[in-house]
Amino acid sequence: MSKNTKIKGTGVAIVTPFHKNKEVDFTSLSKVVSHVLDGNTDFVVALGTTSESVTLSNQEAFAVLEHTLDCVEERVPVVVGVSGNCTTEVISKVRMLKDIAEDRFSAVLVSTPYYNKPTQQGLYEHFKVVANALPTPIILYNIPGRTGVNLNAETCLRLAEENKNIIGLKEASGNMAQCMEILRNKKADFAVFSGDDALTMPLMSLGMSGVISVTANAFPQLVSQMVNYCLKGDYKQARKIHEMLLPFSNAIFEEGNPAGIKTALEILGLLQNNLRLPLVKGSRGLYNKITEIIKKLNK
Repeated sequence: MSKNTKIKGTGVAIVTPFHKNKEVDFTSLSKVVSHVLDGNTDFVVALGTTSESVTLSNQEAFAVLEHTLDCVEERVPVVVGVSGNCTTEVISKVRMLKDIAEDRFSAVLVSTPYYNKPTQQGLYEHFKVVANALPTPIILYNIPGRTGVNLNAETCLRLAEENKNIIGLKEASGNMAQCMEILRNKKADFAVFSGDDALTMPLMSLGMSGVISVTANAFPQLVSQMVNYCLKGDYKQARKIHEMLLPFSNAIFEEGNPAGIKTALEILGLLQNNLRLPLVKGSRGLYNKITEIIKKLNK
């Protein structure tokens, strides 16, 4: 697959399955990747938040990425999540991933730094240095609920304008005014993805290019259909699917991510519901709730 393949539509933030002893379950990872590709998704994201990447050693992360790439077999683009609050370490990590994966992925998804809470100028300098150091296409990832800092519209637009390899944004702030400001002023070829499953349809009606979805781990076909309807401008049909999926998308985040989606994937028979500390699996009440929602969706 060409590295210039345009990334748009439905992306899936892939989970990392674990055995009961908490070792990576590569057999189940294969099942999940096959499941989302069979659902006509457009690209996958490895080593993102949903993958519990912060609990993986470097060796495990490299193995998960390689296995994901082998399963995908270049059928769709693969985007790799990278997080860090030290700029030089983010650059080093991307370079290591490129060496290990032999440049087989299409872009990196780089989150805003966490914990040290840089200013907007600090965020600008961080992403500018990363972009200048790497030829790899970069998708910015704004998720202030996790990192403690918001990449505002002005800073995002400035980065996109001044750095050719910053090709997109995953926007998970939940701030509709900020989203609209970015969409109103962005370059035509700058892709903006919803980072909130429950908001994907309304955000795409405002001009977003697609979603990087957690829900699509379980229901890739439905999410893909909804996104494709949005891309065609058929919001009447998209809304029907949005309303069908909304109870599920809300439920899987009630006790944190990926506890909810792993509960759902266990119910669907795709993996064992195991997480690594400090994350724990969802409650029995959540299991029962998601079970009932899945029954309704599968009717």
